Amino acid sequence: MRNTSKYYLVDASVLPKVFIKVVEAKRILASGAIKNVNEAVRKVGISRSAYYKYKDHIFPFYETSQGKVITLFFTVEDYAGILSSIINRIADSKANIITINQNIPINGLADVTITIETGQMTRDIKDLLDDISSIEGVKRQEILARE
Repeated sequence: MRNTSKYYLVDASVLPKVFIKVVEAKRILASGAIKNVNEAVRKVGISRSAYYKYKDHIFPFYETSQGKVITLFFTVEDYAGILSSIINRIADSKANIITINQNIPINGLADVTITIETGQMTRDIKDLLDDISSIEGVKRQEILARE
């Protein structure tokens, strides 16, 4: 039998609250703050049946990127050490850097493309990008592609 699943990227604000609560319960369980499903669903305010119905079908965007190849794009100010800072943050998260490309700076800004493999990452991609955006001189960042 062929898998006919279709996937959509949807803004959380338009989803029924039960989906958001299922994701929250999964996050609580994954963090180890609560050890069993009963406590987690009670804490977020959903039934066990709702949790089990949706838990395998809804994921935060960053969670679906685990074990994937992701191409990141940055626009950075041209000064010594900024690329090194970005690479160090990626390395600290245990992502495997596959390629790095930095264009020649124009008007004090350079475009950088970094492709990473996320299988061994110790944090989610959203946290990594938030961390990189806090580096002084990083002006823009985005995910260009995911495989």
